[in-house]
Amino acid sequence: MTDATHAALMDATYRHQRRIYDVTRRHFLLGRDRLIAELAPPHGARVLEIACGTGRNLDLIGRRWPGCRLSGLDISQEMLSSARARLGRRATLALGDATRFEALPLFGTDRFERIVLSYALSMIPDWREALREAARHLVPGGRLHVVDFGDQAGLPGWARAGLRGWIGRFHVTPRDDLGTALGETALGIGGYAEYRSLSGGYAILGTLTR
Repeated sequence: MTDATHAALMDATYRHQRRIYDVTRRHFLLGRDRLIAELAPPHGARVLEIACGTGRNLDLIGRRWPGCRLSGLDISQEMLSSARARLGRRATLALGDATRFEALPLFGTDRFERIVLSYALSMIPDWREALREAARHLVPGGRLHVVDFGDQAGLPGWARAGLRGWIGRFHVTPRDDLGTALGETALGIGGYAEYRSLSGGYAILGTLTR
């Protein structure tokens, strides 16, 4: 899938859904608030959310961790419309592809103390490249925080099948080897990764430290 094709798909998917996205996803995108609570950026840190969507997470990050310099990237102009309305001048937002972007002209910096990928990798076709691209933009000692659907191995078979059938309607594919990929990406830059499962593997929450 080309960048333009994926962007068009995301715009078509969220042209109307973006208006109800946060309400309808509140109860099944588990671990987002835990990620924000564990972010612990130093004061004045540059924080980038890749695939920032409606800006919900950046809004909460700014409130929980005041003093951060917030940036958001998304491939969908539709989602960015919602994010801009929510965040105003509190964040710098830009259109771009998670698998390759030049941060300096978009955000005035090419390195970040914290980067967030929240329920994004399950929607990005070349998700491993998105992980590598995020890691590339970390400062030494910086951290990438990831939360997304896990393998659901601890759930009953009917629940796992039902969940995957439902989210598949929205072009979402859980990355069952996300934890392994996080570790491999960390090794590639001389860093390390940690991750854990939430709610029987429903979701995975992890970090990569450069």
